[in-house]
Amino acid sequence: MSTRTRASKGPQRASTGELDPRRAAILDAVVTEYVGTATPVGSAYVAKAPGVNVSSATVRADMVALERDGYLVQPHTSAGRIPTDKGYRFFVDHLAPAGVLGTAQRQRVKRFFDRVHGEMEDMLERASRLLSELTPYAAVVVSPSHGSATIRSVQLVSLAPRLVLLVVVLSDGAVEKRTLELDQELTDEELAGLSGRLAAALVGSELAKAPARVPTEDPVLPTVLEPVGRALREIARSEQNDEVYMGGPSRLAEAFDAVETVRSVLSILEQQLVVVTLLRDVLDRGLSVAIGTEHGYEPLSSCAVVVAPVKVGDNETGAVGLLGPTRMNYPQALAAAHVVSSELSERMNEAYGHRRSDKGRGRRGGH
Repeated sequence: MSTRTRASKGPQRASTGELDPRRAAILDAVVTEYVGTATPVGSAYVAKAPGVNVSSATVRADMVALERDGYLVQPHTSAGRIPTDKGYRFFVDHLAPAGVLGTAQRQRVKRFFDRVHGEMEDMLERASRLLSELTPYAAVVVSPSHGSATIRSVQLVSLAPRLVLLVVVLSDGAVEKRTLELDQELTDEELAGLSGRLAAALVGSELAKAPARVPTEDPVLPTVLEPVGRALREIARSEQNDEVYMGGPSRLAEAFDAVETVRSVLSILEQQLVVVTLLRDVLDRGLSVAIGTEHGYEPLSSCAVVVAPVKVGDNETGAVGLLGPTRMNYPQALAAAHVVSSELSERMNEAYGHRRSDKGRGRRGGH
Protein backbone atom coordinates (compact mmCIF):
# COMPACT_ATOMS: atom_id res chain seq x y z
CA MET A 1 0.00 0.00 0.00
CA SER A 2 1.37 3.40 -0.92
CA THR A 3 2.34 5.72 1.90
CA ARG A 4 0.89 8.64 -0.03
CA THR A 5 -2.74 9.36 -0.86
CA ARG A 6 -3.01 12.61 -2.73
CA ALA A 7 -6.04 14.72 -1.98
CA SER A 8 -8.16 15.60 -4.97
CA LYS A 9 -7.46 19.27 -4.43
CA GLY A 10 -5.65 21.57 -2.05
CA PRO A 11 -7.09 22.86 1.21
CA GLN A 12 -9.62 25.63 0.97
CA ARG A 13 -8.94 28.79 2.93
CA ALA A 14 -11.72 29.86 5.25
CA SER A 15 -13.18 33.21 4.30
CA THR A 16 -12.57 36.05 6.73
CA GLY A 17 -16.29 36.31 7.34
CA GLU A 18 -16.75 32.66 8.26
CA LEU A 19 -16.33 33.33 11.99
CA ASP A 20 -17.59 36.36 13.87
CA PRO A 21 -14.98 38.24 15.94
CA ARG A 22 -15.97 36.63 19.26
CA ARG A 23 -15.81 33.07 18.01
CA ALA A 24 -12.56 33.88 16.22
CA ALA A 25 -11.18 35.18 19.54
CA ILE A 26 -12.34 31.99 21.29
CA LEU A 27 -10.65 29.83 18.65
CA ASP A 28 -7.51 31.95 18.96
CA ALA A 29 -7.46 31.42 22.73
CA VAL A 30 -7.96 27.66 22.42
CA VAL A 31 -5.22 27.23 19.81
CA THR A 32 -2.73 29.42 21.67
CA GLU A 33 -3.31 27.70 25.02
CA TYR A 34 -3.32 24.19 23.60
CA VAL A 35 -0.08 24.77 21.68
CA GLY A 36 1.56 25.85 24.92
CA THR A 37 0.16 23.22 27.28
CA ALA A 38 -1.02 20.19 25.23
CA THR A 39 -4.02 20.13 27.57
CA PRO A 40 -7.65 20.47 26.43
CA VAL A 41 -8.85 24.02 27.03
CA GLY A 42 -11.94 24.74 29.10
CA SER A 43 -14.46 27.56 28.92
CA ALA A 44 -13.37 29.10 32.25
CA TYR A 45 -9.91 29.85 30.83
CA VAL A 46 -11.23 31.08 27.49
CA ALA A 47 -13.70 33.49 29.14
CA LYS A 48 -10.72 35.43 30.53
CA ALA A 49 -8.84 35.57 27.24
CA PRO A 50 -8.35 38.88 25.36
CA GLY A 51 -11.17 39.74 22.98
CA VAL A 52 -13.70 37.35 24.53
CA ASN A 53 -15.22 39.26 27.48
CA VAL A 54 -18.33 37.12 27.93
CA SER A 55 -19.49 34.63 30.54
CA SER A 56 -18.31 31.04 30.70
CA ALA A 57 -21.81 29.92 29.71
CA THR A 58 -21.65 31.98 26.51
CA VAL A 59 -18.17 30.66 25.80
CA ARG A 60 -19.41 27.08 26.23
CA ALA A 61 -22.21 27.70 23.75
CA ASP A 62 -19.79 29.19 21.24
CA MET A 63 -17.35 26.32 21.73
CA VAL A 64 -20.18 23.87 21.00
CA ALA A 65 -20.89 25.81 17.81
CA LEU A 66 -17.20 25.77 16.86
CA GLU A 67 -17.16 22.03 17.46
CA ARG A 68 -20.25 21.57 15.32
CA ASP A 69 -18.60 23.55 12.51
CA GLY A 70 -15.43 21.47 12.66
CA TYR A 71 -12.99 23.92 14.28
CA LEU A 72 -12.77 22.23 17.69
CA VAL A 73 -13.19 18.74 19.06
CA GLN A 74 -13.80 17.42 22.58
CA PRO A 75 -11.45 14.46 23.10
CA HIS A 76 -13.22 13.21 26.24
CA THR A 77 -16.56 13.83 27.90
CA SER A 78 -16.35 16.69 30.39
CA ALA A 79 -12.93 17.65 29.03
CA GLY A 80 -12.09 20.94 27.35
CA ARG A 81 -11.68 21.29 23.61
CA ILE A 82 -8.70 21.08 21.27
CA PRO A 83 -8.31 22.45 17.72
CA THR A 84 -8.92 20.36 14.62
CA ASP A 85 -6.91 20.69 11.40
CA LYS A 86 -9.58 23.12 10.20
CA GLY A 87 -9.18 25.14 13.39
CA TYR A 88 -5.41 25.32 12.96
CA ARG A 89 -5.86 26.35 9.33
CA PHE A 90 -8.15 29.22 10.24
CA PHE A 91 -5.69 30.26 12.95
CA VAL A 92 -2.73 30.24 10.54
CA ASP A 93 -4.60 32.08 7.79
CA HIS A 94 -6.40 34.72 9.87
CA LEU A 95 -5.35 34.88 13.51
CA ALA A 96 -1.67 34.01 13.94
CA PRO A 97 0.57 37.01 14.63
CA ALA A 98 3.57 37.57 12.41
CA GLY A 99 6.38 35.48 13.84
CA VAL A 100 9.66 37.16 14.75
CA LEU A 101 12.77 35.45 16.04
CA GLY A 102 14.22 36.78 19.26
CA THR A 103 17.31 38.97 19.19
CA ALA A 104 19.58 36.16 20.39
CA GLN A 105 18.24 33.80 17.72
CA ARG A 106 18.66 36.36 14.94
CA GLN A 107 22.23 37.02 16.04
CA ARG A 108 22.90 33.29 16.10
CA VAL A 109 21.68 32.91 12.51
CA LYS A 110 23.77 35.88 11.39
CA ARG A 111 26.91 34.54 13.09
CA PHE A 112 26.33 31.12 11.52
CA PHE A 113 26.15 32.42 7.96
CA ASP A 114 28.99 34.89 8.53
CA ARG A 115 31.29 32.11 9.68
CA VAL A 116 30.22 29.00 7.79
CA HIS A 117 32.70 28.03 5.12
CA GLY A 118 33.72 24.94 3.20
CA GLU A 119 31.83 22.76 0.78
CA MET A 120 28.17 23.45 0.06
CA GLU A 121 27.08 20.03 1.31
CA ASP A 122 28.62 20.74 4.71
CA MET A 123 26.89 24.12 4.92
CA LEU A 124 23.48 22.62 4.08
CA GLU A 125 23.89 19.85 6.65
CA ARG A 126 24.88 22.35 9.34
CA ALA A 127 22.02 24.67 8.31
CA SER A 128 19.53 21.85 8.89
CA ARG A 129 20.88 21.44 12.42
CA LEU A 130 20.72 25.20 12.99
CA LEU A 131 17.07 25.32 11.88
CA SER A 132 16.11 22.46 14.18
CA GLU A 133 17.82 24.18 17.11
CA LEU A 134 15.81 27.36 16.54
CA THR A 135 12.57 25.40 17.12
CA PRO A 136 11.42 22.25 18.92
CA TYR A 137 10.89 20.48 15.59
CA ALA A 138 12.77 18.33 13.09
CA ALA A 139 14.25 20.29 10.19
CA VAL A 140 14.81 19.35 6.56
CA VAL A 141 16.89 21.15 3.93
CA VAL A 142 16.54 20.16 0.27
CA SER A 143 19.60 21.20 -1.65
CA PRO A 144 19.22 23.43 -4.70
CA SER A 145 20.17 21.86 -7.99
CA HIS A 146 23.79 22.56 -8.88
CA GLY A 147 23.17 22.26 -12.60
CA SER A 148 23.37 26.03 -13.12
CA ALA A 149 26.51 26.43 -11.01
CA THR A 150 29.60 27.42 -12.96
CA ILE A 151 32.95 25.66 -12.95
CA ARG A 152 35.62 27.53 -11.02
CA SER A 153 38.42 25.02 -11.37
CA VAL A 154 39.12 21.74 -13.15
CA GLN A 155 42.25 19.71 -12.64
CA LEU A 156 43.67 16.27 -13.38
CA VAL A 157 45.83 14.72 -10.66
CA SER A 158 48.01 11.65 -11.25
CA LEU A 159 47.26 8.64 -9.04
CA ALA A 160 49.10 5.91 -10.96
CA PRO A 161 50.66 5.54 -14.43
CA ARG A 162 47.23 5.16 -16.14
CA LEU A 163 44.98 6.40 -13.35
CA VAL A 164 44.07 10.07 -12.79
CA LEU A 165 41.70 11.97 -10.53
CA LEU A 166 39.42 14.59 -12.08
CA VAL A 167 38.69 17.37 -9.56
CA VAL A 168 35.97 19.90 -10.41
CA VAL A 169 35.27 22.87 -8.12
CA LEU A 170 31.91 24.59 -8.59
CA SER A 171 30.88 28.18 -7.90
CA ASP A 172 28.57 27.07 -5.07
CA GLY A 173 31.47 25.50 -3.19
CA ALA A 174 30.75 21.89 -4.21
CA VAL A 175 33.81 19.77 -5.06
CA GLU A 176 33.30 16.78 -7.36
CA LYS A 177 35.89 14.06 -7.86
CA ARG A 178 35.97 11.19 -10.34
CA THR A 179 38.69 8.58 -10.86
CA LEU A 180 39.49 7.96 -14.53
CA GLU A 181 41.25 4.95 -16.02
CA LEU A 182 43.04 5.94 -19.21
CA ASP A 183 44.12 3.92 -22.22
CA GLN A 184 47.62 5.35 -22.13
CA GLU A 185 50.16 6.51 -19.60
CA LEU A 186 50.62 10.27 -19.18
CA THR A 187 53.75 12.12 -18.23
CA ASP A 188 53.51 14.93 -15.70
CA GLU A 189 54.03 17.44 -18.50
CA GLU A 190 51.24 15.93 -20.61
CA LEU A 191 48.88 15.89 -17.61
CA ALA A 192 49.62 19.52 -16.79
CA GLY A 193 49.06 20.53 -20.39
CA LEU A 194 45.76 18.67 -20.57
CA SER A 195 44.61 20.26 -17.29
CA GLY A 196 45.40 23.67 -18.74
CA ARG A 197 43.42 23.00 -21.93
CA LEU A 198 40.45 21.73 -19.94
CA ALA A 199 40.54 24.77 -17.65
CA ALA A 200 40.65 27.12 -20.65
CA ALA A 201 37.59 25.42 -22.16
CA LEU A 202 35.50 24.83 -19.03
CA VAL A 203 36.18 27.45 -16.34
CA GLY A 204 33.26 29.88 -16.23
CA SER A 205 30.82 27.57 -18.02
CA GLU A 206 27.71 26.09 -16.40
CA LEU A 207 28.11 22.55 -15.14
CA ALA A 208 25.14 21.35 -17.20
CA LYS A 209 26.78 22.64 -20.39
CA ALA A 210 30.34 21.59 -19.55
CA PRO A 211 30.38 18.17 -21.29
CA ALA A 212 29.68 19.80 -24.64
CA ARG A 213 32.60 22.20 -24.15
CA VAL A 214 35.23 19.51 -23.68
CA PRO A 215 37.63 19.79 -26.65
CA THR A 216 36.83 16.99 -29.09
CA GLU A 217 40.18 17.17 -30.86
CA ASP A 218 43.62 17.19 -29.32
CA PRO A 219 46.77 16.75 -31.38
CA VAL A 220 48.59 14.87 -28.60
CA LEU A 221 45.97 13.11 -26.43
CA PRO A 222 42.88 12.43 -28.56
CA THR A 223 41.66 9.42 -26.50
CA VAL A 224 42.12 10.94 -23.05
CA LEU A 225 39.35 13.52 -23.39
CA GLU A 226 36.60 10.93 -23.90
CA PRO A 227 36.66 9.64 -20.28
CA VAL A 228 36.82 13.26 -19.09
CA GLY A 229 33.64 14.04 -21.03
CA ARG A 230 31.91 10.93 -19.65
CA ALA A 231 32.88 11.91 -16.10
CA LEU A 232 31.53 15.43 -16.55
CA ARG A 233 28.24 14.09 -17.90
CA GLU A 234 27.98 11.81 -14.86
CA ILE A 235 28.67 14.74 -12.51
CA ALA A 236 26.11 16.91 -14.29
CA ARG A 237 23.46 14.17 -14.02
CA SER A 238 24.17 13.54 -10.36
CA GLU A 239 24.04 17.23 -9.57
CA GLN A 240 20.47 17.42 -10.84
CA ASN A 241 19.35 15.14 -8.01
CA ASP A 242 18.09 16.72 -4.82
CA GLU A 243 19.94 15.90 -1.62
CA VAL A 244 18.09 15.98 1.70
CA TYR A 245 19.71 16.99 4.97
CA MET A 246 17.81 16.40 8.20
CA GLY A 247 18.47 18.10 11.51
CA GLY A 248 17.12 17.23 14.94
CA PRO A 249 15.23 13.98 14.24
CA SER A 250 15.47 13.19 17.96
CA ARG A 251 13.16 16.15 18.60
CA LEU A 252 10.30 14.12 17.15
CA ALA A 253 10.37 11.88 20.23
CA GLU A 254 9.80 14.97 22.38
CA ALA A 255 7.10 16.42 20.11
CA PHE A 256 4.81 13.38 19.88
CA ASP A 257 3.30 11.34 22.70
CA ALA A 258 2.83 8.10 20.76
CA VAL A 259 5.93 6.02 20.00
CA GLU A 260 4.27 4.54 16.90
CA THR A 261 3.73 8.04 15.52
CA VAL A 262 7.42 8.82 15.95
CA ARG A 263 8.40 5.59 14.19
CA SER A 264 6.02 6.30 11.32
CA VAL A 265 7.32 9.84 10.84
CA LEU A 266 10.97 8.75 11.00
CA SER A 267 10.25 6.05 8.43
CA ILE A 268 8.83 8.65 6.05
CA LEU A 269 11.77 11.01 6.58
CA GLU A 270 14.18 8.24 5.61
CA GLN A 271 12.62 8.18 2.13
CA GLN A 272 14.43 11.01 0.41
CA LEU A 273 12.19 11.19 -2.67
CA VAL A 274 9.06 11.36 -0.51
CA VAL A 275 10.50 14.24 1.54
CA VAL A 276 11.48 16.22 -1.55
CA THR A 277 8.07 15.64 -3.17
CA LEU A 278 6.26 16.61 0.03
CA LEU A 279 8.04 19.95 0.39
CA ARG A 280 7.80 20.81 -3.30
CA ASP A 281 4.09 19.93 -3.40
CA VAL A 282 3.37 22.30 -0.54
CA LEU A 283 5.24 25.14 -2.26
CA ASP A 284 3.68 24.36 -5.66
CA ARG A 285 0.23 24.80 -4.09
CA GLY A 286 1.17 28.28 -2.94
CA LEU A 287 1.36 27.34 0.74
CA SER A 288 3.88 27.78 3.51
CA VAL A 289 2.02 25.46 5.90
CA ALA A 290 0.35 22.07 5.37
CA ILE A 291 -1.62 20.80 8.36
CA GLY A 292 -2.63 17.23 9.10
CA THR A 293 -4.22 15.55 6.08
CA GLU A 294 -3.73 18.63 3.86
CA HIS A 295 -0.38 17.37 2.56
CA GLY A 296 -1.87 14.04 1.46
CA TYR A 297 0.53 11.67 3.27
CA GLU A 298 -1.57 9.44 5.53
CA PRO A 299 1.32 8.46 7.87
CA LEU A 300 1.89 12.18 8.54
CA SER A 301 -1.77 12.95 9.31
CA SER A 302 -0.87 14.02 12.85
CA CYS A 303 1.90 16.33 11.60
CA ALA A 304 2.23 19.85 10.27
CA VAL A 305 4.85 20.90 7.73
CA VAL A 306 6.19 24.45 7.44
CA VAL A 307 8.11 25.17 4.22
CA ALA A 308 10.07 28.10 2.79
CA PRO A 309 11.74 28.17 -0.64
CA VAL A 310 15.43 28.58 -1.38
CA LYS A 311 15.75 30.69 -4.51
CA VAL A 312 18.51 31.05 -7.06
CA GLY A 313 17.64 34.05 -9.18
CA ASP A 314 13.89 33.85 -9.68
CA ASN A 315 13.77 30.05 -9.48
CA GLU A 316 12.80 28.03 -6.40
CA THR A 317 15.47 25.34 -6.62
CA GLY A 318 15.62 24.23 -2.98
CA ALA A 319 13.60 24.36 0.21
CA VAL A 320 13.80 24.29 3.98
CA GLY A 321 11.12 22.69 6.09
CA LEU A 322 10.09 22.01 9.66
CA LEU A 323 8.05 18.99 10.68
CA GLY A 324 6.25 18.65 13.97
CA PRO A 325 2.85 17.93 15.48
CA THR A 326 -0.20 19.87 14.35
CA ARG A 327 0.06 21.41 17.82
CA MET A 328 2.87 23.55 16.43
CA ASN A 329 3.91 27.09 17.28
CA TYR A 330 3.23 28.27 13.73
CA PRO A 331 4.46 31.88 14.04
CA GLN A 332 7.79 30.71 15.49
CA ALA A 333 8.20 27.95 12.90
CA LEU A 334 7.36 30.25 9.98
CA ALA A 335 9.79 32.90 11.21
CA ALA A 336 12.64 30.41 11.65
CA ALA A 337 12.08 28.78 8.25
CA HIS A 338 11.89 32.16 6.50
CA VAL A 339 15.07 33.52 8.07
CA VAL A 340 17.12 30.41 7.29
CA SER A 341 15.75 30.11 3.74
CA SER A 342 16.49 33.80 3.07
CA GLU A 343 20.07 33.46 4.30
CA LEU A 344 20.59 30.28 2.28
CA SER A 345 19.16 31.99 -0.80
CA GLU A 346 21.56 34.90 -0.38
CA ARG A 347 24.50 32.52 -0.05
CA MET A 348 23.38 30.52 -3.09
CA ASN A 349 22.96 33.64 -5.20
CA GLU A 350 26.42 34.81 -4.25
CA ALA A 351 27.75 31.40 -5.29
CA TYR A 352 25.86 31.36 -8.59
CA GLY A 353 26.46 35.03 -9.34
CA HIS A 354 22.76 35.95 -9.38
CA ARG A 355 20.97 38.93 -7.95
CA ARG A 356 17.67 38.20 -6.29
CA SER A 357 14.78 40.32 -7.47
CA ASP A 358 12.65 39.50 -4.43
CA LYS A 359 14.99 40.02 -1.52
CA GLY A 360 13.11 40.14 1.76
CA ARG A 361 9.89 38.69 0.40
CA GLY A 362 8.28 35.71 2.05
CA ARG A 363 5.06 33.74 2.25
CA ARG A 364 2.71 33.57 5.16
CA GLY A 365 0.36 30.79 6.09
CA GLY A 366 -1.85 29.69 3.24
CA HIS A 367 -1.06 32.61 0.95
